[in-house]
Amino acid sequence: MDAAQRQVLDELDTATQRLIDDARIMTEPDLRAPSLLPGWSRAHILAHLARGADAMRNLLVGARAGQDRPAYASPHARTADIANSAAAGAKELVEDLAGSAMALRTVALQLPDQAWRYQVRVPGSPRFPACQLLTRRLAEVELHHCDLGIGYSHDQWSTVFTKMELGEPLRSQRAERLSYIQPESVRAQSMARKIPPYKPSQPLPGSWIGKRQA
Repeated sequence: MDAAQRQVLDELDTATQRLIDDARIMTEPDLRAPSLLPGWSRAHILAHLARGADAMRNLLVGARAGQDRPAYASPHARTADIANSAAAGAKELVEDLAGSAMALRTVALQLPDQAWRYQVRVPGSPRFPACQLLTRRLAEVELHHCDLGIGYSHDQWSTVFTKMELGEPLRSQRAERLSYIQPESVRAQSMARKIPPYKPSQPLPGSWIGKRQA
C-alpha cells in the first residue's frame, strides 16, 4: 500500500468511526424512520453500507488471488441480504456495520502491492484497478452518512474528501449533498433525551479503529 492509498485508508477509518458512533446512539424508532433517500429507511442505508463492505472485500480477495470474484452472489441475493440486514435490531445492525467494515479493513491492510493493480469488475462499470475501491468506499460512507438525515452534513467532511477527485457518478452525488437540509442531529437528540452512552466531549466506548499496525 503506497502513501496515497494509506491516506485514503486513514480518511476511511475516520469516516467509518464517525458513522458508527452516530449509528450506536440511534434508537429503534430512529432506525425505522425514513432517510433522505426516497423509499429507504435509515436501517436500510446502514444495511446497504454493511453489505457494500462485504462486496468490496470480495473484490479485494479476488484481486489478491489474481482472479475475478463477484461482489455479490447475484442481484437477487444482494437485495435479499440488504433487506434481511435492515430488519435486524439496533444492536445487531450496528455490530454488523462495524464487523463488515473491520473485515474489509483487515483484507485491505494485508493486500500485497501487486494486487492493488488488479483490474476488478463490478456490474455496470468497466474494469478499474483495485486501488480505487478505497476511494469508492470512502465516498459511499460519507455520502450515505449524509443520507441518513441525522444532522451529519457536508461541512463535517474532511478537506481531503471535499477536494478529492472523484469519477462519475460519485462526483455529481457529492455535489448533490451540498444542498441537503439536515434535521436536528441525532447526537443533540440523544443528549436531550439523556440516552446513554452519549456524553459531551467523550468518545463512545469500543472504538472501531483501535490501534493501527505499522
